[in-house]
Amino acid sequence: MPRGIPDDVKTIHLMAICGTGMGAFAGLLQEAGYEVAGSDAGVYPPMSTQLETWGIRLMDGFKPANLDWNPDLVVVGNAIRKTIDENEALLERDLPYASFPETLGELFLSKRHPVVVAGTHGKTTTGSLLAWALHALGTDNGFLVGGVLENFGKNFRVGAEGAPFVVEGDEYDTAWFDKVPKFVHYRPKSAIITSVEFDHADIYRDLEHVREAFRAFVALIPEDGLLLACADGPEVPPIAGQCAGKTLLYSTRDHPDATWTGEVLGADPEGMDFAVNCAGDRFGVFRCALVGEHNLANLVAVVGLLAEHGHAADDIAAALAGYVGVQRRQTVFGEPRGITLIDDFAHHPTAVAATIEATKLRFGDRPVRVVFEPRTNTTRRAIFQEQYGTAFDAADQLLLAPVHLPEKAPEGDRFDVQRLADDATAHGTPAQVMDGVDSIIDRLVADAQPGDVVLILSNGGFGGIYARLPEALETA
Repeated sequence: MPRGIPDDVKTIHLMAICGTGMGAFAGLLQEAGYEVAGSDAGVYPPMSTQLETWGIRLMDGFKPANLDWNPDLVVVGNAIRKTIDENEALLERDLPYASFPETLGELFLSKRHPVVVAGTHGKTTTGSLLAWALHALGTDNGFLVGGVLENFGKNFRVGAEGAPFVVEGDEYDTAWFDKVPKFVHYRPKSAIITSVEFDHADIYRDLEHVREAFRAFVALIPEDGLLLACADGPEVPPIAGQCAGKTLLYSTRDHPDATWTGEVLGADPEGMDFAVNCAGDRFGVFRCALVGEHNLANLVAVVGLLAEHGHAADDIAAALAGYVGVQRRQTVFGEPRGITLIDDFAHHPTAVAATIEATKLRFGDRPVRVVFEPRTNTTRRAIFQEQYGTAFDAADQLLLAPVHLPEKAPEGDRFDVQRLADDATAHGTPAQVMDGVDSIIDRLVADAQPGDVVLILSNGGFGGIYARLPEALETA
């Protein structure tokens, strides 16, 4: 049962191929010329459909026979447990195996300039923005990020050897046999750290445990490397201060030690105008489809990194103006009867508050009705029960779905949606716990008026609400 990646890999099998990251990695491998196949339990869309479109062979269920084609390498996803039948068969056979992050690092990042975007919040948006901007600037860069870029219709690109390769630096763990954060394998030459907060309660014990992970990441940046780090929170600057490479702070709140700063000049439903300063001097004025202070921070980080890579302000401005966005990040998915429907991924209370505030900035005085589904491993626990009580303060209405099952948290540690409804109401946002998607749709049909904005916060399919709600509102 050899661990490691052979030198002459041509055929690769992915276990748990239908996950967002693993499916995109399968596409990246195929685009690079490898023969790829994979397995998953109950092969499911949308990734299964996408993989079939790409011509990648799918095997339903984790069966020992899936390995009978004797691939040169088996990539084991972090959803795989050691006791799964296919994994036990892998350990009995003479097949090399490795994790997704290890394989990405060896086959791609070792031959390129890794640009790693890490942080509790903003990784997908910042990484996608950077991936597009580098492409628009003509660098022939590669990327692998956690959201589908509307500019490309996918979330990966091989790019040229020696060119930048943007990767989303996830702090989640790697595999059952490699219990370290994924980003430890990503060989950062240039990096951005957007934020550090406690998250992933199923992996990390406490905030100090999270700090340890980010300190390990920063230690990987070489002396000739570059780090852009957000100064607008207490955790990032001390961690960034341990970097051996060139380290620059950025801020949207006039932090005195920040080299790169930004300010919003105006916003509308189509985007935001903003200015960026370097060491107190105006570097440039820009426009982008992204809106909100949290996105201003992401934009300042990207502008700063691109400038440090030698790109001129006018060229960066043209690149940012062409950015369309990422699926499931402030995505308008319908406007029935003049009611704007927005899909977003935000789940951590900090991200929830920032997303609602950005929506208010984008749409001005229009009422914002928020629908929230507690679905992630962290939101299903009571870790942030108190913080969620104020995260929805800027909303005009809050409808809460039941906690998504299966419920993994111990009974005494489960998130209490009724308490959230009570807390939000006490803070001035009328909130109600609903029975499910049917009752949420019925309530919105009754309450929503032309000109309202409905913001749905979930990281899953949410009972088909994205197809059902527009139709229900249109025919009401």
